[in-house]
Amino acid sequence: MEILVYRDGAENVETGFTADQLPDLLKEEKSVIWIDIPEPTEADERTLLDVFHFHPLTLEDCRETRNYPKVEEFPSYLYFIVHGVRADTSPDHFNTIELDGFLGKNYVITYHHEKFRSIDNVKQLLQTSPAACQRGAAFLLYQILDQIVDYYSPVLDDFDERIDTLEDDIFTLKRPTQVILEEIMDLKRGVLRLRRISAKQMEVILRMSRGEFPLIPAPILPFFRDIYDHIMRVTDLAENYRDLISGALEAYLSVVSNRMNEIMKVLTIFSAIMLPLTFIAGVYGMNFEHMPELQTTYGYFVVWGIMIFVAVGMLSLFWMRGWIGSGKKKITNK
Repeated sequence: MEILVYRDGAENVETGFTADQLPDLLKEEKSVIWIDIPEPTEADERTLLDVFHFHPLTLEDCRETRNYPKVEEFPSYLYFIVHGVRADTSPDHFNTIELDGFLGKNYVITYHHEKFRSIDNVKQLLQTSPAACQRGAAFLLYQILDQIVDYYSPVLDDFDERIDTLEDDIFTLKRPTQVILEEIMDLKRGVLRLRRISAKQMEVILRMSRGEFPLIPAPILPFFRDIYDHIMRVTDLAENYRDLISGALEAYLSVVSNRMNEIMKVLTIFSAIMLPLTFIAGVYGMNFEHMPELQTTYGYFVVWGIMIFVAVGMLSLFWMRGWIGSGKKKITNK
């Protein structure tokens, strides 16, 4: 448990406090207290229950790491769940980290089981300037949430670039079709998770930004509306990406189908040409004694000539009709 305290009028944020000092610190109503709990222990949870008197169900939700974003109001505090983006996330393996938190009159508590880049950034910001705490606990919460939402932007850029590359690969088929199909399905799952999380998170930020909770004063609401605009853009882009990937899947199936049709056309043309040749060979391969052509001197060469003529004639006919090659039709002006 790391405790950071900003006292009204101070030029810096104080650190190095212990959990035993929390009751006295909370009595300083003009101070802003940030309690960050990475990798929480039973002692940390006991402090939350004994000092802050949080509802046991909120602590139970904190222990879980598979909850959707939400915000709940209690008589003296807000409990919220938001999701940040993992540092190693990618479009085909999109993963998030859960952050549980509490907002009180003069305190913010962040509870997480994994490292958060956004929380580290705010801590570094407080080391240089206490401005993030000078407007109260709600403004400190805004700083944390703003950093969390900002990390969605690079992921959106990665999705955009990956979808463009995927569309090029679909129409050129530079890679095996099975690999492309697997990438399409991975991207689809990633986009669906991004949309599901961002839509739930947008509802949380919307409730915080429209003055529903007294713990977020009116002067701070415009800042939360700014976060709402950003997360709404994430949700809209996730919806667009879902449509693009669905279109990419349809294009992939169409390209594969067309490629299969081309193969079937070649095989059909080959079969069509071989059919009359097989017929001719079959006729003169019969073992009848009285076949006049078998006794002619040049019969063998004549049959070969007929077979070559038939094959060339059929190829020419297919070419003129545009079934093979780039058959050209004559255009006459009338």
